[in-house]
Amino acid sequence: FYGGSHKSFADGLIQHSTHTFDLLTLPDKYWKWRMRGAALYFAEKLKDFSIYDGIIASNMLSLSDFKAICGGNLPPIVLYFHENQILYPLATGEQEDLHYGFTDITSSLCADYIIFNSSYHKDAYLNAIKPFLSRFPDKRPFWVTEKIQHKSNVIYPGCSLNQDFIRKAKIQNPPLIIWNHRWEHDKNPEDFFDALFHVADDGVDFKLALLGEQFKNSPKIFNIAKRKLRNKIVHFGYISNFKEYKQWLAKGDIVLSTSIQENFGISIVEAIGSGSFPLLPDRLSYRELIPEKMHNLCIYKNQNDLIKKLKKLITYYDTNLANELTKQNLRFSWENMIKQYDQFLNSVKKKSLQ
Repeated sequence: FYGGSHKSFADGLIQHSTHTFDLLTLPDKYWKWRMRGAALYFAEKLKDFSIYDGIIASNMLSLSDFKAICGGNLPPIVLYFHENQILYPLATGEQEDLHYGFTDITSSLCADYIIFNSSYHKDAYLNAIKPFLSRFPDKRPFWVTEKIQHKSNVIYPGCSLNQDFIRKAKIQNPPLIIWNHRWEHDKNPEDFFDALFHVADDGVDFKLALLGEQFKNSPKIFNIAKRKLRNKIVHFGYISNFKEYKQWLAKGDIVLSTSIQENFGISIVEAIGSGSFPLLPDRLSYRELIPEKMHNLCIYKNQNDLIKKLKKLITYYDTNLANELTKQNLRFSWENMIKQYDQFLNSVKKKSLQ
């Protein structure tokens, strides 16, 4: 599923690692067909496994199918969980199919190692397995949780960050608010725009850049906001060029998230790394992204708290505090995170040689 943050992770790992990779991909569309059919596609593509010390597979691949087709003579396989289908929220009108969550479970059982992109994601997935299996009629395999837990690890994905970024002053006055998430239901744009509508109605001034990837069925609230906030929007639409995208991030002062599904938060880390001050909900992976001493300033409890903190932040923006957050945020850069990945992959390689 080679696109978006999936692509960002794969490209960053290959670019920064001391190991050598062959990258096999499929386009980032038809996700259900990827989970069903990708195993057959890759099994046909990969003819000689003896040249590899290990395989890294996304959980968008049915690993049980892949191993069954390829046979037992495979190097150790690392399964990377960028997201999971047990906990992924349904869009309005979408009908749940338990098959895809069960595919994640069988893939987990077939992996030699599992990497989750945050502690929140690992714990949430493991805790969700038993309730998920309880929905099946009988002979429920509750034993799988413990077996999966023993092979589970957490390594944050690396992010492309400017190692020397320092904000000397606000780029714009009034401050520029950034939305750099996908334009989809799980990012909860309704609450994002509700907060902005309240702030605007109270006479608090701001500018708005709406970035992030768009799709055919993007939530209607974006077009409503385009009309209601037309005097505040300075950019409306996806920027595919990464250099141009980073230039827009560098103009931003504030980045918000209202997501109901976020297992790490690459877009937030990228925005903080470009000098934006974050306001994030008290849920999901966000507490892991922010130093604990700054939780009270950056984490909001509910929608009213978001509106209150946003008004205060717009009025009393602290450039020094934003710079401190940007500096702390460098721990997520690829230059730092690759050390953990290479150390982990070295242990996989040693295992393959035994």
